[in-house]
Amino acid sequence: MILAIDTGNTHTVIGCIHANGEIVEIMRIESNLYKTEYEYAASIKLVLELNGVDLSEIEGAVISSVVPPLTVVLKKAVKIVTGVDSLVLGAGVKTGLPIVIDDPGTIAADLVATAVAAKEYYPLPCIIIDMGTATTVTVVDSKGRYIGGAIMPGVSLSMNALTAGTSLLPKIELTPPNKEIASNTVECMKSGIIYGAAGAIDGVLSRFTEALQAGGDEEWSIVATGGVASTICPCCRHDIILDDNLLLKGLHIIWEKNRRNKKKDNR
Repeated sequence: MILAIDTGNTHTVIGCIHANGEIVEIMRIESNLYKTEYEYAASIKLVLELNGVDLSEIEGAVISSVVPPLTVVLKKAVKIVTGVDSLVLGAGVKTGLPIVIDDPGTIAADLVATAVAAKEYYPLPCIIIDMGTATTVTVVDSKGRYIGGAIMPGVSLSMNALTAGTSLLPKIELTPPNKEIASNTVECMKSGIIYGAAGAIDGVLSRFTEALQAGGDEEWSIVATGGVASTICPCCRHDIILDDNLLLKGLHIIWEKNRRNKKKDNR
């Protein structure tokens, strides 16, 4: 079993994955810049034990992080809890994914992981929507290359900005409105946030699919992942596959690829 850890700006997701790729447990803890490695070690150990995970079965770990100050802290925390050294997704790590953008060194680790999984599990070309603190829409082309995408404010970020920048609009729960044309303040906010986000995604998808068609592609797949994807994507007009575990799947593929290469190097 390995630990696959995805550290985002708001939450850190920990997945326990068997050698066959089966994800058996998924846990979520807060991403906190002020925690030490020992505090993170305590949190990781606690959630693993609460979920009945046998620490002795953990043979490896792989980390994807978009919060650089936490990367080293989490690597140390995993070492404290499990005794294993983590593979950190970044420069020098084998992914099998050609990255064809202006500066490949600037691509975020989470985008690499989701692209690797999309390339493995879905028909190409594939458009990937990842809805976290930011919403990203990226493309793996028909040749299996990561060719770029778009970044927009995430749903929670937009919702927080709306309430923080106004005096009378309250904080609300992100649930679908009762009807499209809402008739009270809270429902109007839900309608604007959810259908606005869905409309923005649809707009980007329409432009991307037009670009793919112009390049000669006739079919493509669209897959979405991330915390609020299950709320927003059903309101989109495009056919979108939901895959909550896309990033963890990508991390497992990357870990296996590097483990095999390490074995070859040691022969």
